[in-house]
Amino acid sequence: MISKSKLLMAYYGDDFTGSTDALEFLTRAGIKTVLFIEPPTPAQLARYEGLQAIGVAGMTRSMSPAEMETVLQPAFTALRALGARHVHYKVCSTFDSSPVTGSIGRAIDVGAAIFNAAFVPLVVAAPALGRYCAFGNLFARMGIGSIGQIFRLDRHPSMSKHPVTPSDESDLRLHLSRQTVKCIGLMDILEIAKEEDDQIKKLNEIINNGSEVVLFDALYEDQLLSIGQLIDTYAEDKTLFSVGSSGIEMALGDYWNVLGLLQHKDDWEDAGEAGPLLVISGSCSPVTSGQITWALENGFAEIALDTATMAANYTEDLLDSYTRQVVALIEMGISVIIHTSRGSDDVRMDKTYDILSVKGLNKSEISAETSRLYGTALGAIAKAVAAQTNIKRILIAGGDTSSFAARAMGVEAVEMIAPLAPGAPLCKAYAPDSSVDGLELNFKGGQVGAANYFGMVKQGTTTYKD
Repeated sequence: MISKSKLLMAYYGDDFTGSTDALEFLTRAGIKTVLFIEPPTPAQLARYEGLQAIGVAGMTRSMSPAEMETVLQPAFTALRALGARHVHYKVCSTFDSSPVTGSIGRAIDVGAAIFNAAFVPLVVAAPALGRYCAFGNLFARMGIGSIGQIFRLDRHPSMSKHPVTPSDESDLRLHLSRQTVKCIGLMDILEIAKEEDDQIKKLNEIINNGSEVVLFDALYEDQLLSIGQLIDTYAEDKTLFSVGSSGIEMALGDYWNVLGLLQHKDDWEDAGEAGPLLVISGSCSPVTSGQITWALENGFAEIALDTATMAANYTEDLLDSYTRQVVALIEMGISVIIHTSRGSDDVRMDKTYDILSVKGLNKSEISAETSRLYGTALGAIAKAVAAQTNIKRILIAGGDTSSFAARAMGVEAVEMIAPLAPGAPLCKAYAPDSSVDGLELNFKGGQVGAANYFGMVKQGTTTYKD
């Protein structure tokens, strides 16, 4: 029997944009959810009435396995103490990871030990986001919330060329086996299509045969319901630890709605226009690059950060000069995009790489350093602009930099207030003693949104209107 008196879920996201993705699907399922920057204290929890789920927006996607373990052990221990029915380690729906950066295998190893897991459910498919898993292989649409073509992950135009964790293997079992020695089983798409009793029998067989991690296929949204029912049965006696995309939230939300525990909310009102819009972008995705191009053709202005100079000689004076440029444009009523890249072929990326290489950093360390450096800088600029203008809404683009940007802005927590594109809701910021407190924030991963996405965010609508 599911108790209504305790948290249904607590999750830990490996970056901020992925964490708001999970926040959206829990909230839309009817689950009162708040996303925190750090595991919340009892005093923080007490400030939010009626909570049924909480999230923590981490930064582990850009960390080494050793750094991840140092961060995740206390984080998972804190989440276990909350006594939630489920604890979920939320990863990107394109499974961004490698043995040296953002290792999902290491997160599984740490979580399985802390939660004493008999097995760890792994759900990466998220059909609502254009993510599909068949016979263990992941397929992804080009652009979440778009009508882009679907590619096998190792042939995806963006993910196969990711600058830090390029996808060279679409079979998630093989991909994950490079990161953990745990045995990985599969509930394939044919088993998912069977009746409930047969599914349970097969899952028990897979676990009894020694699988410590079980990957679940899914092609259609309605298949998530049976997956939710399957994994929820393992949370009866103790907290169940799982790993995956927001497919976990979709699956469990669908099942809990069927049980009548929740009231799914579909009748969201548009947030309405809030211009001028400030966009801070640390994304190198071609999807984001296309969105910047569209925005510049439709009245936005751009400021390109000199990332090489920042990497060589970061100064507060440099940030102040960028802040003054943004403030001047905002005060003229012009929406502004301040960015670190216009795609993976931006010449600034190579220049920055060369500078940091000379300083003795390897490729993984350069990735972590640029995420920290540029995310922190973008967040500091946004906070300063908010203090000097009447701006109401900020868009933060880029999964790896977003966590640093949110921290630099002084954000403690966010709560969804309206949908925009799947996985990237508009949120209210709770940022005590910061100029960002009460503002509307939208965190967007690199793959999220159609070409006119920045226009949608400015208008506060799910469909852009010319």
